[in-house]
Amino acid sequence: MAGTDSTQTAATVGPVPAVILVRPQMGENIGAAARAMKNFGLDELRIVDPRDGWPNEKAIAMSSRADAILDAAALFDDAPASVADLHVVYATTARSREMEKPCLTPREAVADMRARLGRGQKLGILFGGEKAGLSNDDATLAHSIIQIPANPAFSSLNLGQAVLLVAYEWFTSGPVPEPIVAGDSLSATRDELAFFENRLETELSRKGFLKPPEKRPSMMRNLRNIFRRADLTGQEVRSLHGVISALIRSPDLTDDEEED
Repeated sequence: MAGTDSTQTAATVGPVPAVILVRPQMGENIGAAARAMKNFGLDELRIVDPRDGWPNEKAIAMSSRADAILDAAALFDDAPASVADLHVVYATTARSREMEKPCLTPREAVADMRARLGRGQKLGILFGGEKAGLSNDDATLAHSIIQIPANPAFSSLNLGQAVLLVAYEWFTSGPVPEPIVAGDSLSATRDELAFFENRLETELSRKGFLKPPEKRPSMMRNLRNIFRRADLTGQEVRSLHGVISALIRSPDLTDDEEED
């Protein structure tokens, strides 16, 4: 549908969440996602391990003059790296997951995003690739799940369509509050959480907790989901590091000896 007017200035919407495409396959769908982003005021695109490499001429052709978003897109090898600097991540998926996470509609998720942006947090939205969507490990990175209401017998959406629907809800939901909070009251970044969780996994493995071996991945996913659902601050994560340090300290060291 025609409607571009080059004499108009772009809408100013303040801080925005990053759109993160995880293992997208077709360049055309990346371009369609970029076009949807430009339509509705999102401008930060991150791309994880695109099947056909990057840059992609088909993506540029499909973007319909949203090529500036593609030019500025950040490329990552894996999903954890793409969210490392973010405080809160949302994962879009049509599949039910055996994970205890808040499950939001796009409208509910956007309301939560705007409130968090007003607290100075950096956010991202994960969208899975066309073939299989997001893996369980990808979804574990998220604080909340976004499910787009659709026909339950045919609920899978094209990648560009999914980005379009979430971006539309973003654009029509109102302004972002002026950021008022910073420092240790911010949620921990995904990188800070991952560092803590990896340390916890190492120590649990040393103590023989993660058994049998074939259940280790699911056990760690469950633990990671607990910490993401808790929405820990950076200070709280540092306190948990202190707890681990205390637990692994030599059992022969008494408080009196430690003070000496």
